[in-house]
Amino acid sequence: MSGLRIDVADLLAHAGSRRAVDLAVPLADLAGSATTVEGPVAMALDLERIPDGIVVRGDIGFTWTGECSSCLAPIVRDLVVHVDELFEPDPVEGETYPIEGHEIDLEQVVRDAVLLELPLAPHCDTPCVDPVAIPAVEPDDESVSPDRADPRWAALSDLEIT
Repeated sequence: MSGLRIDVADLLAHAGSRRAVDLAVPLADLAGSATTVEGPVAMALDLERIPDGIVVRGDIGFTWTGECSSCLAPIVRDLVVHVDELFEPDPVEGETYPIEGHEIDLEQVVRDAVLLELPLAPHCDTPCVDPVAIPAVEPDDESVSPDRADPRWAALSDLEIT
């Protein structure tokens, strides 16, 4: 059972009602391809009853760690993600989340929002690779000359454009 299951019976009973929810919960296995979420995920959310269900709005804050994709230096960053999601009794696959009885489970919302914001190839704030230190590749073969056409495209040269 998730630590992010919220009883919303009071909201379901009164149209237009609201409630603030502040949580800090560690989530296991929350990682992207090159980054990992460290420590608890903090949430400051507002739950609001609307005719279609319950809207969850607010911010999710977390710290992620990874390695720079250029120099492999360790990186630690804080990130805050805004969410605005709808929970309804009959959810639309991939668009809304389910109300199960008189509870909503925020875990999937948090996972979806966090994983979408984690960088795929993290990098240092300042350029970590000196462009002057990268040797320029000079063509030493005349077949690579910009004045000469690439022989692989020769068949296209024979086509007439009308």
